[in-house]
Amino acid sequence: MDLTILWFCIVGFLFVGYFVLDGFDFGVGMSLPFLGRDDKDRRVLINTIGPIWDLNETWVIVAGAALFAAFPEWYATLFSGFYLPLLLILLALILRGVSFEYRHQRPEAAWKKRFDRMIVIGSAVPAFLWGVAFSNIVAGVPLDADHNYIGGFLALLNPYALLGGLTTLLLFFTHGVVFVSLKTDGDIRLRARRLATRSGVVTIVVAASFLLWTTLAFGTLASALLSAAAAVALIGSFLANLRAREGVAFGLMALTIGLAVLSLFFALFPDVMPASNDPANSLTIENASSSEYTLTIMSWVALIFLPLILAYQGFTYWIFRKRVTRAQIPEAAELPEAAH
Repeated sequence: MDLTILWFCIVGFLFVGYFVLDGFDFGVGMSLPFLGRDDKDRRVLINTIGPIWDLNETWVIVAGAALFAAFPEWYATLFSGFYLPLLLILLALILRGVSFEYRHQRPEAAWKKRFDRMIVIGSAVPAFLWGVAFSNIVAGVPLDADHNYIGGFLALLNPYALLGGLTTLLLFFTHGVVFVSLKTDGDIRLRARRLATRSGVVTIVVAASFLLWTTLAFGTLASALLSAAAAVALIGSFLANLRAREGVAFGLMALTIGLAVLSLFFALFPDVMPASNDPANSLTIENASSSEYTLTIMSWVALIFLPLILAYQGFTYWIFRKRVTRAQIPEAAELPEAAH
């Protein structure tokens, strides 16, 4: 396989991993106002992702590093042209991480409520803006002959991109709520299952609309097939949730997000940043990639370290596989396990 194609696939795989894993983190954070009836409920929700949220977040760092090393022209155009939305994503992620660590530092309800609100914002903003960013990449943006983005921030907020942002927001929310039902017990588990049913209906409609628009306007046969498979998996997750099969529902939600992201990469290929104003200005896997020598060295590094990263991720999930219950949360305002 050509190394440029290989690294396009690796970058796609890393973003699939990030959206699947950090996606349910975002969903759990956004679910606080809906499932957190009191402080103990909110601590249960946070503790479901406490041991793993920071590990999930490292996927975007690895994806960004791989993008920078394998496709420096793509990285430069993306991060300069999409500077404001990517900065907002970064600030939101920082805000969310700080809130996990600081909400327990004082016992006052107002203090905790303030940081809970920041967790919600810090989860919703990236969930929405990642969809906006990737939708614009697939649809194409105006580029000059030097591959510089020549549009403005408001140009990124077009109807297709906004629908893409709403799609990722709803997918991640439902993914997170299903995860809560998988990781908790008692009343909060039942409420999470009911919420996943309600949000699932809306998610199916919005996601199907976005994938259909993508297929008709920008898709290929491969991306169309992946979109169809994603739609089937999403419906399957919804039905599994109705039957209280939380593990199956969560697995199918993860498959839905993975297939949907892959469909966007297949719709994009062989471009990496299409120019909407002039196809001659588009960035492709060929004119955006690093040298053959660089890609060869990176391939050997990936061959060694990617399996280790996946093994460590799987080991971490296995260790923290048990359900979180209200009985495990102490009555006193002590340091929650989730913040360690």
